[in-house]
Amino acid sequence: MSYDRNLLPDPVTYFEELGHKLTGPTRAKWKTTNCRFHGGSDSMRVNTATGAWVCMACSTKGGDVLAHHMHLHSLEFIDAAKALGAWIEDGKARPKQKPTALSPRAALEVLGFESTIVAVAAGNLAQGRELTEQDRQRVMTCAGRINRIVEDFAQ
Repeated sequence: MSYDRNLLPDPVTYFEELGHKLTGPTRAKWKTTNCRFHGGSDSMRVNTATGAWVCMACSTKGGDVLAHHMHLHSLEFIDAAKALGAWIEDGKARPKQKPTALSPRAALEVLGFESTIVAVAAGNLAQGRELTEQDRQRVMTCAGRINRIVEDFAQ
């Protein structure tokens, strides 16, 4: 089993299949689109050559379409690579490894980011705005990540 970066989908195709409209000058390497992580319009930049992406509003970022897929669907590396067709099954069995626990600093960074998402959702609800299904799923993802960190540090 191995990962082959060359099998990742083309960045433009990947983002457009997710419903992102990439805008910007024709020859520009970086295009603009909406950010699904905080619901912002025209705040995310996507590098059409590498798949790197960054939201200028919520600071969520990643180096390629695999990182985006992991973040968007709350997947681990191997699961995201399989979903994108970049994981090759070579028939060799490998022992399952327990995921490495986050360092305290990394855990705090995740908690800080996830709490911001929850706070924005709570603020929207307090103002009488209904959450979309995507927003509800994102809040549930936040809760799952927060719970995993609590479990890791409780042991």
